[in-house]
Amino acid sequence: MAGEPVNLDDALASIDQVYDPRVVATVNDYAAKIAKVRGDHVWHSHADTDEFFLALDGTFDIALRDGPGGAERTVRLQHGDVFVVPRGVEHCPSSDGGAILMFEPADTNSTGDYEGDLPDHVTSSSGRALDES
Repeated sequence: MAGEPVNLDDALASIDQVYDPRVVATVNDYAAKIAKVRGDHVWHSHADTDEFFLALDGTFDIALRDGPGGAERTVRLQHGDVFVVPRGVEHCPSSDGGAILMFEPADTNSTGDYEGDLPDHVTSSSGRALDES
C-alpha cells in the first residue's frame, strides 16, 4: 500500500537543525532527503556515488576540487536549480541559509569520507526519519 504525500514546506518547517538530512521518500535503493543549510559543511567526497542536489530555498554553494590539491571552483544554486556532484569529486557545501533536497543511495553518509572532528552544526548521517528529533 502506498504511503501519504509529503509536503516539503511542512517537512522543512518541522526541522530545526541544519545539515541534518531527513528522508522524505524512498525509491528502490535511493532516498530523497531534505535538509536546512546554513554555514559551511566539511570537505568530503563519495567514492561510489554521484550526489544530486536541488535548491528548495535560498542559495546553496558547492565548492569543488579538481583532484588532490587541484583547482577549486564554486557552483551556486538558487531556488529550483539542480546540480550533480560526480562520484569521487571532493566538495564542500555552504550557504547563507536555505534548504536542499538530495537524491542518492539511501545509505549515503552526508559527510562521505570525512574523518576529522565535525563542526557542531553538521550531523554525519545517512538521513533520519522526519519525525525523529
